[in-house]
Amino acid sequence: MEISKYELEECSASINNCRREVAKRIVGQKEVIDGILTAMIGGGHILLEGVPGLAKTLAVRTIAEISGLEFKRIQFTPDLLPADVTGTLIYQQALAKFAVRRGPVFSNIVLADEINRAPAKVQSALLEAMAEHQVTIGETSYHLPEPFFVLATQNPIEQEGTYNLPEAEQDRFLMKLLVTYPTPEEEIQIVKSNGNAINQPVQNVFNIDQITKCKNAVQAITADDKIINYIVSIVNVTRPEPGRNERRTSAQKKNDVLHYISYGASPRAGIALLQCAKVAALFNGRSFVLPEDVQSVAKPVLRHRLVLNYEASADSVTTDELISKIIEIMPLP
Repeated sequence: MEISKYELEECSASINNCRREVAKRIVGQKEVIDGILTAMIGGGHILLEGVPGLAKTLAVRTIAEISGLEFKRIQFTPDLLPADVTGTLIYQQALAKFAVRRGPVFSNIVLADEINRAPAKVQSALLEAMAEHQVTIGETSYHLPEPFFVLATQNPIEQEGTYNLPEAEQDRFLMKLLVTYPTPEEEIQIVKSNGNAINQPVQNVFNIDQITKCKNAVQAITADDKIINYIVSIVNVTRPEPGRNERRTSAQKKNDVLHYISYGASPRAGIALLQCAKVAALFNGRSFVLPEDVQSVAKPVLRHRLVLNYEASADSVTTDELISKIIEIMPLP
């Protein structure tokens, strides 16, 4: 299946319209907005990390409004139960039978706000929904509405009363986006608005038909075998070899990215890299993937999939720095 120039232009126009509508409420944060759109089109989920007050929830709510999709927000707290997310069986005494009460996860866009405030059993309630787009209540599995899209937020600075996401669940997120502080110029605009940006009306410019067209366009974008090999090489180099550190000198260890990695990325990371690179190509109006498309999405795709060791913490080395190093040393196809 090939994609025509007209289809590329139509998708680009839809994406640009979406960006303009979001800009009515959100000042700056271009990478975050593009990341959310990438996941929507790529069919994945997003983990948003940033301190309070950076408009994470507002960005998600705005995306939901301009897409016209059903939106539900779940505030994760320590006393939340799995049934509060997925739903449960309720006994109807008048009918003498059990009925299904569907939880808020039965929606197109689900905002899992402060997901790290709930214990592991609640976090894991999302695993089946995110991976298989279905929920099992009692003995029956129920399909979730399509499209289905989870955006989870977490605060990186608070540790008390929080629970780290298990690696298995982090791997289910297509991308992890870091929401940073605005620039002084952007913050001037924010302060001038006095918080009234939330009341700015937005139009439904990215409905389900346009999302479907963009999804189909992504599937038609081609990636040469050399690009696939490039992606696999990036993922493979993140995986430590047994006994590798013992065989290397201290000088070699310092320049070896694997010296700081306990566990590398899974094959799911390679699939995510290719999918996001295709969306990046679509954003740039191309029907084929280039190495720079892979490089542009490498950090958000890989940063939550690498488990660093204590030496990385001691040397203040971050996952983003390691990914940059990998991209730098990896030969281009």
